[in-house]
Amino acid sequence: MEVSNKKITSPLFTFLFISAIFIQCFTFVSSIGVNYGTLGNNLPPPSQVAQFLKDKTLIDKIKIFDVNPDILRAFANTGISVTVTVPNGEIPKLLDIGYAKSYVEANIKPFYPQTKIDVIAIGNEILHWETPEVQNKLVPAMRTFYQALTQSGINTIKVSTPHSLGILLSSNPPSMARFRPGWDVGILQPMLQFLRETKGPFMVNPYPYFGYNPQQVDFLLFRQNPGVFDKFSKRMYTNMFDMLLDAVYMSMKRLGYDDVEIIAAETGWPSLGESFEPQCTVENAASYNGGLLRKYVTGAGTPLMPHRKIETYIFDLFNENSKTGSNAERNFGLFRPDFTPVYNIGIMKGQPLLPMPVQPKPLPQPALPQPQQPRAPRNRAKPGPMLPTQPGPKLPAQPLPKPAAPMGKKFCMPKPQATDAQLQASLDWACTNQGVDCGPVQAGGPCFNPNTVRSHAAFVMNSYYQIKGRNDINCDFSGSAVIVFADPSYGTCKYLS
Repeated sequence: MEVSNKKITSPLFTFLFISAIFIQCFTFVSSIGVNYGTLGNNLPPPSQVAQFLKDKTLIDKIKIFDVNPDILRAFANTGISVTVTVPNGEIPKLLDIGYAKSYVEANIKPFYPQTKIDVIAIGNEILHWETPEVQNKLVPAMRTFYQALTQSGINTIKVSTPHSLGILLSSNPPSMARFRPGWDVGILQPMLQFLRETKGPFMVNPYPYFGYNPQQVDFLLFRQNPGVFDKFSKRMYTNMFDMLLDAVYMSMKRLGYDDVEIIAAETGWPSLGESFEPQCTVENAASYNGGLLRKYVTGAGTPLMPHRKIETYIFDLFNENSKTGSNAERNFGLFRPDFTPVYNIGIMKGQPLLPMPVQPKPLPQPALPQPQQPRAPRNRAKPGPMLPTQPGPKLPAQPLPKPAAPMGKKFCMPKPQATDAQLQASLDWACTNQGVDCGPVQAGGPCFNPNTVRSHAAFVMNSYYQIKGRNDINCDFSGSAVIVFADPSYGTCKYLS
């Protein structure tokens, strides 16, 4: 039979060709992840949540902060992927393979594979919140838990752990970013080796919100802006989210692990806050999360990872009225407890995404100041202690890198509603083995007067914040402190900046 050299133009071929294109495109517009926190006394039952997400939204991945059996049972046979979290307190016990296997038998196997559990997070932000003793047990616990899964016949679930971006010594510009000394080769390198071996993801929590500066608001919120130029990589950035992810990527690359997948495990923006949190508005939350959703579903990567689609989980599904901290902590939700959207960003099926801002051709700009990072632990089964019971991790002394082209100084101050008891506890902690010079607030020091707890705490909080690298993660003090832009120095009392 003679074979024609004419192009195939049959209707079937045309249909298959168009279908292939549609399917390829559809994968970029079908889903987004969300953190499903449960610190509220008015939240709907998990069964209703699962049905709502499946029927009404683009959300096809959730991340929970425990191993809640009601949630795992509710999401069975929905096709929605679930990331579960083993509480921080379990880490020391998970070094025992027998305990790890019993944990898997009790908390994972009864629900798998009916519930599509794809990642198990061992703890949450361990390097930020836990003692060095627990930090050093994290990677061995991850390995033992993975071994327990495989010995139980489960070989499709990945094991990882989320990090705040306090793991970075520097992140600005992204091309010069690196992990903190001590953690880099002591914990993060063996962790990345484990993730490479098991094809697990490196989970990070990038929050442009915590680096809020009114001078940079459009850059933070995915709005039209002139862009920021990294002179070392020759890359232009149009939003802070990309800068933070590329800083993580470069830090991994310096250790030789740029091939490990990155997941943005938490990121979001609150729609309501206190009077001292003017950035917390419905408009800003819609702009940030709408821009994030638009970026995700269009499959855009970052300047240093142009071909990667970063799996992303918005924080949070619901406003949670039982959370501690400022009002902002209770208003990160995309939805109210009755399932009505707090704002529309196109996350409901059949709704359009927010339109893309028209970006002019950007001119090279200096890099932004050091991006700031989160300061409060996310959902746990129970709220954590108000203040650290032990000193935070002591890192090797290093000269702190100066942010390129600062656009305004930042200071760490007590919140107006912080009590003297909270401030005294923060003062005592910061002045104990944290490297802070508290001499200026002692009798005879230039900052002793006025002799009040609030005045002394303000100086010491700011000193701690400045010497630790000006990350907002270091201006938390159990929710009693806040970043301000006005220099609080007075008389002979000069605040570090």
